[in-house]
Amino acid sequence: MGAISFDDEYSSPVAPHRMFIALFLDAHNLMPKVIPSIKSIDFVSGDGGPGSVQQVNMVDESPLKYIKLRLDSKEEDNLVCKYTVIECDAFGGKIDCVSYELRFEADPNGGCIVKAKSTYHPKGDAILNEEEIKAGKEKATEQYKIIESYLVENPEIYA
Repeated sequence: MGAISFDDEYSSPVAPHRMFIALFLDAHNLMPKVIPSIKSIDFVSGDGGPGSVQQVNMVDESPLKYIKLRLDSKEEDNLVCKYTVIECDAFGGKIDCVSYELRFEADPNGGCIVKAKSTYHPKGDAILNEEEIKAGKEKATEQYKIIESYLVENPEIYA
């Protein structure tokens, strides 16, 4: 089976540059503070530039234990980021990796539109279950909403 891709679009009341900073430039500091399921985010290699690898470590109570991701590219001027989840204990033997491209665009009300493309690459001949993928995407969206709420409640952060 080939890769499965999804194109999603989200609106947010938060300015695009603030979301970009929170989700990419300072995520390793912010996320463990505001998302209860994340214990830490550590650099495995690199310093945050393209090619850097980070490991997201979840709290002990979480069924998910860790996620390793590689930053493929980031365009701070255009607020575009591409990264790949290269390892995750939830992948089992089915998923090789998941690549993402996120674009943060201004909307007329001062917030932003987040355009996201995710591509799930199966391992070998594995057949991917779209319902399981959608459930995982919902959990990621919950974390995104926590960050968004934090930024709304703290308008001075990344202003």
